[in-house]
Amino acid sequence: MVRMSAEERRESVVRAAMTEFARGGYYGTSTEAIAKRVGVSQPYLFRLFPGKKAIFLAAAQRCVEDTIRMFEEAAEGVEGEEALRAMGDAYRKVVSEEPERLMLQMQMYLAVAAAEQEGDHEFGEAVRAGWIRLWDTVHLPLGADVNETTTFMAYGMLINCLVAMGFPPDHRVWAGMEPEEPDEKRP
Repeated sequence: MVRMSAEERRESVVRAAMTEFARGGYYGTSTEAIAKRVGVSQPYLFRLFPGKKAIFLAAAQRCVEDTIRMFEEAAEGVEGEEALRAMGDAYRKVVSEEPERLMLQMQMYLAVAAAEQEGDHEFGEAVRAGWIRLWDTVHLPLGADVNETTTFMAYGMLINCLVAMGFPPDHRVWAGMEPEEPDEKRP
């Protein structure tokens, strides 16, 4: 049996936490569930991370990094309308094939809102910083046009909401998501 290094074990905790937090949110997920998914004890989990918040923030950061990498790869070597279509297609594919990523995004926004109400701004600062990096990743391939970027991100959030609510792909609410003209700005 090959032993994992602490860094490999840490990576497995982040991936497990992404799945668990996507399902149960920050408040509904126990560190026990994360430890069990990874196959480690809770005390070992807390040797890798100082607490539940640190685990959640690492999972949130990874979710954003994965999405940024997906957009970067999709837009590599293209810009403008071609980048918009490539990034939009990549995002729709990820949302349909990796629902945990979408659900973790939604859980991140909820955790920020709840924490902010309690006066805890650490969640918000970390998630907003990631979101700004995501914005910038999309913004440049779209010609650094704020309206193009805003429209792209707005359609992405609409996709998130429709998928999270379970609307099937053939439902009428999706009708406006398919571009009618080549210059539409939708993900």
